[in-house]
Amino acid sequence: MRATKLTALAAATLFSISLAACGSDSSSSTTSSGGESPMAAPTTMASSAPSDMMATFGAGCSAVPADASNPGSFQAMAQVPVATAASGNPLLSTLVTAVKKAGLVDSLNSADGITVFAPTNDAFGKIPKADLDKVLADKKTLTSILTYHVVPGKLAPEALAGSHKTLQGDELTVSGSGEDFKVNGAASVVCGNVQTANATVYIIDSVLMPKS
Repeated sequence: MRATKLTALAAATLFSISLAACGSDSSSSTTSSGGESPMAAPTTMASSAPSDMMATFGAGCSAVPADASNPGSFQAMAQVPVATAASGNPLLSTLVTAVKKAGLVDSLNSADGITVFAPTNDAFGKIPKADLDKVLADKKTLTSILTYHVVPGKLAPEALAGSHKTLQGDELTVSGSGEDFKVNGAASVVCGNVQTANATVYIIDSVLMPKS
């Protein structure tokens, strides 16, 4: 009788262990399934599409050649330093002549990040010819005027408004916002945010004159 009771007790114990093992497998399977679900869900990546912050603006931009193979196009200018870029732009031929006479081509091309306010040919045309010829013949005065049009750092449109010290030493002041800017209260930006390899260019409709 004692042996029979021991046998029954052993059988019950084995049965309990077997049930516990089954329960453990079920729980493990559920946990594993629950852990796999989030990993199987697709991951949404943030968009890396470029913004429009580098877009040019202004009515004068329509005069810039649209053909990318033209050295005066926006695409071509973006590949070369600023003085070289200006030499291909039909709006800036007088400025290029002045830069060459002042001996500033290499200085501008080698500058590391600048903003250039570039007067158009029509801007220089507002100056009486005799006065312009006199300035072009005076390297010291010409250099002072041209470096007054250059500000250290590449200024994006949202950082343009305010006072900025120029390479000449005096400050110039930009007012406005969005796509409407004036420099020193007189010169309007006619084509802005033009990119070259080392500069951001704002083409203006008047020549700026330093105070000193």
